[in-house]
Amino acid sequence: MDSGEEEDFDDLTEIAASICNTPIALISFVDTNRQWFKSHFGIDTIQTDRCHSFCSHAIENPEALMEVENALEDVRFQNNALVTGSPDIRFYAGMPLVDEQGYALGSICVIDNKPEN
Repeated sequence: MDSGEEEDFDDLTEIAASICNTPIALISFVDTNRQWFKSHFGIDTIQTDRCHSFCSHAIENPEALMEVENALEDVRFQNNALVTGSPDIRFYAGMPLVDEQGYALGSICVIDNKPEN
């Protein structure tokens, strides 16, 4: 965490946003108190408190994609500051990033301010 930007990671988030047709894509790493973005496409933020993190929910099931079609309708997120305020998250899809020992360290995710229909 807190390492410098790397072009390969930035390329991945740009490709993810393009493929998924979303304005935001992130590669995040989650620790006890925060999520930190190794790469952030479409948003200038480099970290958030873990209590606001969608990715901290995604890593709870390391083998599965977590998809939130409309965060305003999901009880886990409808009062989240990232939903009620900027960047106005409505759609989220995140796949956990898992190390060789099976630990989910973070995720690669895409975010939109429009719900998935």
